[in-house]
Amino acid sequence: MPKKIQIKVIVSGRVQGVFYRFHTKNTADRLGVKGYVKNLSNGSVEAVFEGEQPSVTQMMDWCHKGPAASKVEDVLAEKAEAPSNFETFEIRY
Repeated sequence: MPKKIQIKVIVSGRVQGVFYRFHTKNTADRLGVKGYVKNLSNGSVEAVFEGEQPSVTQMMDWCHKGPAASKVEDVLAEKAEAPSNFETFEIRY
């Protein structure tokens, strides 16, 4: 059975007001990744991805591109010590 991992990312650039969260959720749902995505007050987006390593890696790759209207400048990632066992992927407000 593949190992479950969790990664927290902060995505900066033009990532608010371009449906970044909506597209992140759609991509996560398609890949079977759990966690959340939310806007931060500084204009960046925070997301936590939890799932099997190949799917989480695909989400990380997607974050560097984002939706068509976005302009991603940087993606900072940190691995969590232990998965939180999210049940779904949600947009947080």
